[in-house]
Amino acid sequence: MKEVRFFYTPEPEAGQLPADEAQHALRVLRLQMGDEIHLMDGTGGFYRAVITEATGHHCRYRIEAREPQQPEWTGMIHLAVAPTKNMDRMEWLAEKATEVGLDRLSLLDCRFSERRVVKTDRLDKILIAAMKQSHKAWKPVLEEMMPFQKFIQRTDLPEQRFIAHCHADACSEHSAPSLIGRAGGESAPFLLDILQPQTPALVLIGPEGDFSIDEVRAAEAAGFRSVSLGTSRLRTETAALVAVHLMRLANR
Repeated sequence: MKEVRFFYTPEPEAGQLPADEAQHALRVLRLQMGDEIHLMDGTGGFYRAVITEATGHHCRYRIEAREPQQPEWTGMIHLAVAPTKNMDRMEWLAEKATEVGLDRLSLLDCRFSERRVVKTDRLDKILIAAMKQSHKAWKPVLEEMMPFQKFIQRTDLPEQRFIAHCHADACSEHSAPSLIGRAGGESAPFLLDILQPQTPALVLIGPEGDFSIDEVRAAEAAGFRSVSLGTSRLRTETAALVAVHLMRLANR
């Protein structure tokens, strides 16, 4: 069976692939006029099309069929994470979270953040590639880095909002423990046990140095609930992926 290859075009009705997608189609895959291609617009639409021009850097097509997709999950899955010092780990997270299922990825600048600048253009390309590879109809929204205190005061956040932190136990240098207690020592509930199904949800994951105690208190004052992600000690990017997976399970 011939492999179906998808191309991302946010404006499918324009009839022409974006430059980077056109280069991949013509120079890498060697597609020619008359070949069938499949398109995705990142907002829930798949399209079957035929190439009508394949010259130079241009790949034009004619749409043969429009195939709107139904969402794979209900609610909204929103992850906000402080980027790791090693960007390879963040890129891995962006890819895997998209494959699992994600609606929005926000970047946090926290007190103990080791990375305060992120080139979102590259992360966005990774989201697109993962969307195509996993045949997702929706591209996750990628938000620019925002100071933690400003983020938690946003008025557009879902009612279900959680923060994973460690203050009952000390963090290792490059780990974000997932069995965590509240600042006052009370055991935090397991995220999956308290997620309301089919309802938008947001989870905050801190940097390698964890959230500060003041950040945890500020988040709780803003309506966030402290949660556990399990009994294992997890790196920041692993904890973030676990959070996405648990939200995906609750919204299947």
